[in-house]
Amino acid sequence: MCYSARVIAAWKEFVRNSGIAIDIHEFYRVFFAWAKGDQSIRLPKSIVDAFDRSEGDESAAIVDLVEKRKATDGRELQEELFAQRKRLADAERSLKTKTTKAATESARIAKNRIAAAKRRLDDLNRKKPDDGDGRIFPCWYAPVIVAEGDRRIVRPMRYQCRPAGKPAFYDTKYPGTYNARRDSLPGFWKDQFGKTDGIAIITAFYKHVEMEGKKTILRFTPDDGLPMFIACLWSRWTAPGESDLLSFAAVTDDPPPEVAAAGHDRCIIPLTPDGVEVWLHPERHDRKALDAALDEHRVRPFYEHRRAA
Repeated sequence: MCYSARVIAAWKEFVRNSGIAIDIHEFYRVFFAWAKGDQSIRLPKSIVDAFDRSEGDESAAIVDLVEKRKATDGRELQEELFAQRKRLADAERSLKTKTTKAATESARIAKNRIAAAKRRLDDLNRKKPDDGDGRIFPCWYAPVIVAEGDRRIVRPMRYQCRPAGKPAFYDTKYPGTYNARRDSLPGFWKDQFGKTDGIAIITAFYKHVEMEGKKTILRFTPDDGLPMFIACLWSRWTAPGESDLLSFAAVTDDPPPEVAAAGHDRCIIPLTPDGVEVWLHPERHDRKALDAALDEHRVRPFYEHRRAA
């Protein structure tokens, strides 16, 4: 299964240039909860850094939320640094008197946590784009394109689909629902397939594989270097007293030979522009035609792979 993917970095500029509307109200709702410290909302840096004050009051309001969250995170990281530096100093003083397992372990943990806090602080304040800024994992948020009539709209959605009408514990009961197997679309995904189909734009996907007797992570990218418009399913989950949850799953199929040879047993399905048009308008096609589109309009690049950093 594709447990991780990398969203197109300049997604906001891309959708704007493509004439796709941004559901700014939905973005604000997600950012508001995130800024308040909702631990269930995880946003890649490329989404967090995409909004600009010059683009209007609603974008400026999102920037305010981002600055608020960054200030909070910065204070917490500084407090963590202070606490771990004190822990390290205490452990080192103890070790000067007597070498003990407890003091040695405490010093090791403190050094690791100091290094981690420094990395997070550097990343928090970094302005220069980085290759990993758009990487998402299960339960992280990504922009997903949907259609309403002839209008295309991009909304933030969680990368693990919780179908409407299911209990919240569905997430833990079915933890693999960030991917939707093609052969399960008419069954497990019958309430989404052909009803709420969407598109995510990614540039790479990742997979845990075993190489030379060791588990490693491979990053797969198309040899043409172009963004991939991948078929997805999505759902709007609602419950009394709960905030709405928009979430999605990437549709996966049997892998091409080069992906299978690398040890990956599934692969996302990138579509041509015509395929995107079909997939985004399930109301115009029956399920047989939608399934056929996953073959007839599939982009078939050669996927190069390397160990992920």
